[in-house]
Amino acid sequence: MAKSFDELTFTDDFMFCKILSTDLELCRDILQLLLDVKIRKVELSEAQKPVEITADGRGVRFDVYVEDEDGSVFDLEMQTSIQKELPKRSRYYQGMIDLNLIERGALFRELKTSYVIFICLEDPFGADLPIYTFENHCVQNTRIKLGDDAIKVFINADSRAEDIPGQIKEFFEYIKTQKPTGKLTRRIAKNVRRVADNDKWRLEYMTLQMKYNEIREEALREGIEKGMEKGMEQGMEKGMEKGMEKGMVRTLNSLVMDGLMSLAEAAERANMSEEEFRKISEMISAE
Repeated sequence: MAKSFDELTFTDDFMFCKILSTDLELCRDILQLLLDVKIRKVELSEAQKPVEITADGRGVRFDVYVEDEDGSVFDLEMQTSIQKELPKRSRYYQGMIDLNLIERGALFRELKTSYVIFICLEDPFGADLPIYTFENHCVQNTRIKLGDDAIKVFINADSRAEDIPGQIKEFFEYIKTQKPTGKLTRRIAKNVRRVADNDKWRLEYMTLQMKYNEIREEALREGIEKGMEKGMEQGMEKGMEKGMEKGMVRTLNSLVMDGLMSLAEAAERANMSEEEFRKISEMISAE
């Protein structure tokens, strides 16, 4: 069951996006902290930016998508649970960023540095590193980098490493406990209160939840009807179960296409892997 608006914390998608897309200085400071780079200013490309440029209209919705003064692109994602498809999801996101830049008129040689950053509450690779940064390099000589300026970063807030810098450690503790202990985390906590006190955003969240529930109920009804039809041939119980599964996937896929839910979240709600969810969605669309 979805959380109520008053239960949302910084790690919830809606709150995370609202805070970082409306306080760009905070967004910049978090990026500087996690990436150890200097950024003078960031500009919002679009909060929870949907990118749809494939022939069938499929695309992706980014959580927080910003650019700095040099044109470098940063996609910042909150990942509350670890899924085995996360590395390939980062590859997909990076590809969609490049396609989006090319669609906007950039030539290949003009593609700027792009970062796909996942803030994970669990260790995504099991090596207990606080930050995993990946760049393409030559297998035969790892000192030779490809130089494609495509960087993937996975933040492990659950790291127990002893050499974590103080401010990063405070940030990790905050996103795990929601208790601010330093200047940066107090700024985040203040922003959480700011969003929580905004009646317009409260209404927006409630409207999104209502839309989700309405689509879900409609899909469930459709699933039951189709399940009963199939049940005549395959057995009532099995047919209803299959029909309800299709109805649920159709509902969640509709939310993904509308930019209201990420593919990862939809797959998680359907209790499937992202690949399974994608395949079933394509089968249903082809019916």
